[in-house]
Amino acid sequence: MGQTALLALVSEAEPLVGHWRHRFDSSASAGVPAHVTVLFPFLDIDRVTAAVVDELATLIGARSPFAVRFEECRRFPDVLYLAPAPDQPFRALTEEMAERWPEAPPYEGQFTEVVPHLTVAHGRPPEVFDEVEADLTGRLPLTATISSVSLLVSDGSRWRQHREFPLLG
Repeated sequence: MGQTALLALVSEAEPLVGHWRHRFDSSASAGVPAHVTVLFPFLDIDRVTAAVVDELATLIGARSPFAVRFEECRRFPDVLYLAPAPDQPFRALTEEMAERWPEAPPYEGQFTEVVPHLTVAHGRPPEVFDEVEADLTGRLPLTATISSVSLLVSDGSRWRQHREFPLLG
């Protein structure tokens, strides 16, 4: 409860991955739309003051909207995801947010490298990943425009959008 996330929502992906995400990614059933994570976890909501909101608006607003293509599925050991190209704009956003708020390292510092991705299925056996990948591969590429970063907050069971910060560049 009170946990937050900074996410680049990818509404264009919902028709392609929504069905699979609702079946095989618990974050979807908790209200999290298709997205590429910028920073998770971020600050607890009680630490997201007006000053933090203003700083997020300034930092994110300084960046320009960008186009991205999802051309292929890739895997981590327990995740099937769509890989964004280019991924550098996501990496730059993550690095800037993590540098500004070092008390909120990406994924609690679990990984030496943060790889931008749009999760489609999580924690499933390889044969499920194979089925989902086979379906998606013939329907790619998907193009999208990233024009904002959203702050989502959890009430302990559901995630809701709290604020949206446009990329104004």
